[in-house]
Amino acid sequence: MKHLFTFALVALFSVSAMAQQADLRKKINVSGTAETEVTPDIIYISISLKEYLKDGNSKKKVEINELETQLYNAIQAAGISKENLMISNLSGYNTAAQKKKNPDFLVSKQYRLKVTDLNKWNAIIGDVDAKGVAYTNVDSYEYSKIEALKKELKIKALQSAKAKATYLVEALGNQLGSVLDIQEINNETYPQPMYAASRIMLRGNNALAEDAPAPEIDFKKIKLSYVMNTVFEIK
Repeated sequence: MKHLFTFALVALFSVSAMAQQADLRKKINVSGTAETEVTPDIIYISISLKEYLKDGNSKKKVEINELETQLYNAIQAAGISKENLMISNLSGYNTAAQKKKNPDFLVSKQYRLKVTDLNKWNAIIGDVDAKGVAYTNVDSYEYSKIEALKKELKIKALQSAKAKATYLVEALGNQLGSVLDIQEINNETYPQPMYAASRIMLRGNNALAEDAPAPEIDFKKIKLSYVMNTVFEIK
């Protein structure tokens, strides 16, 4: 009997403690949204240069150094800093002996170029021997002020949520209290670039490559959308 009384007493205190811990405040859950679209202003382009044989003659080879010089000169002529061009991969020059064993061995180099104006890129690629360009393509792109823009949108989404909660609560004759909880939901979209004429791709041994016009690239905008789920107290 004594043990039963003790158990009942413990249970009573537990229920009382739970009741004291329960959050009985009146609340309102609302969401605020803010979104925008921006045009990418930084584009990273991959370029692959490859040696080739003139008229199939192994003794008449266009060397990788010549092609590389053309690329560097074109970049400087376009007013782009050489620091924006980086070698991303090099194949061929493992050993000097490999070149001696196979005179027809063709060396290739891959580069990554950062540009802010695609019109300059079209001028650059036009100044490089088309037969020495294995391919070019867009690696990635971004917006230079993206972090500041994200912060601005999140603040606007929160302000939108608060404004919504305020007029809903006041419509019922109450006042909005402090915020109790905030949850962020983002929907960032970085679509792949669309090529208006053809893919930004030139193949070194393609006879049409020399006469092909520089492809036009139409970048879809980066879309940033933030939803802030909030919980406010109702006074």
